[in-house]
Amino acid sequence: MKKGNVWALLPIGVFVLLYLGLGITFEYILKIPMGFYKVPIVVIFLVSLLVACLQNRGLDFEKKLSLMGQGVGDKNIITMLLIFLMAGIFVGVVGRNSAESVAYFLLSVIPPRFAVCVIFIVSCFVSTAMGTSVGTITLITPIAVAISATSGFSLALCVGTVVGGAMFGDNLSFVSDTTIAACNGQGCAMKDKFRTNFAIVLPAAIVTLGLILALSLNADIQPLEIKSYDLIQIIPYVLVLIGGIIGINVFVTLLIGIVTGCVIMLSTGAMDFPTLLESMGGGVSGMFETAMVAVLVAALCALIREAGGFQALLNGIRRVFRGKRAGQLGIGLLVGLMDISTANNTVAIVMANPIASEMAKEYDISPRKTASILDTFSCIFQGILPYGAQMLVALSAVSAMGLELGAFEVIAHLFYPMMLLLSSLVFMFFIPDRKNKQV
Repeated sequence: MKKGNVWALLPIGVFVLLYLGLGITFEYILKIPMGFYKVPIVVIFLVSLLVACLQNRGLDFEKKLSLMGQGVGDKNIITMLLIFLMAGIFVGVVGRNSAESVAYFLLSVIPPRFAVCVIFIVSCFVSTAMGTSVGTITLITPIAVAISATSGFSLALCVGTVVGGAMFGDNLSFVSDTTIAACNGQGCAMKDKFRTNFAIVLPAAIVTLGLILALSLNADIQPLEIKSYDLIQIIPYVLVLIGGIIGINVFVTLLIGIVTGCVIMLSTGAMDFPTLLESMGGGVSGMFETAMVAVLVAALCALIREAGGFQALLNGIRRVFRGKRAGQLGIGLLVGLMDISTANNTVAIVMANPIASEMAKEYDISPRKTASILDTFSCIFQGILPYGAQMLVALSAVSAMGLELGAFEVIAHLFYPMMLLLSSLVFMFFIPDRKNKQV
């Protein structure tokens, strides 16, 4: 084994201590709503970067700047940043009104008894199309609350179903920041990661649908109120989804979605041209924090790697996890711990990426399988965190409608993340990773 330096990992420890400590203090001690998201994550990363710069006295500051520049200038980091920005423009252009249209369309053609199943399917589709679990939860939770109030279904079941479906799409979408981060961090094509992931998530989704259906059969159902809807705005989402699946270059796919969205929004009068440009700018601005985190993590990891921190971590992992399957589990637990520490699955993936790449080489794990594990396990952990954005946004939406619901009531009905964990473990330990073949 090459000799590592455990102290080089101190900046990561500083980040976890500051971010998790402040988040818990704000959320649970000071009772600040959405307290975890009041902590400025970019500022915390800058503090961690300062700690890394103060370490490794054998290098002068100019050399450290050069190392950080090399880390940030990596092709995968640049590609990730550009895709983040284009995905932001896409979401800004197409808007989010189509989510309600999809929901009410399906509710209008499917019997009320299957309304919760419809919520799950709609949440899966919308999150896959939009690439944001939080956005999906924001849009669909009010519909789920209304269905619970008028139909007799459990509120916790309806809200838990929305959160689970939202994590399904967050794990698969071609415009999701988690997918972008995982694929570019591991240097694999999105279509390859999608195919690997789809084989894992489909069984989990089917079992979840079966559980929801079983609980729906005994419910006392009342007629639902169906609002008006317009399906034309989902066309850009569908085109992006199809383009990604068939393997069109991600930049071309997003450009097709953006152009189609612009044409539809302008021709239908949904937006005028100045509003459209403003929405594009808003979409890009929404990606600022994620992009800055990617830049700062790349710079931080370059310094930690040079100081021997990653080597120390790999040496420790090598002692605990022996063999390829154990190595895959190690990657999953690594990103899970990062997610617990940051309450943000994108940040967790960005932080875990360089370490996971080293582990993948060590254990001979293919890039697409590594990207799949990073994305899947980050979504599993993020989906069930009581202080994660997804849970807090869902509870906030319920509260805004004059109702009360506890996080652990929802967690008890988060069937999809639980089934996804089971499915992931089955594929990890019983399905071989055929490194040089498409799966």
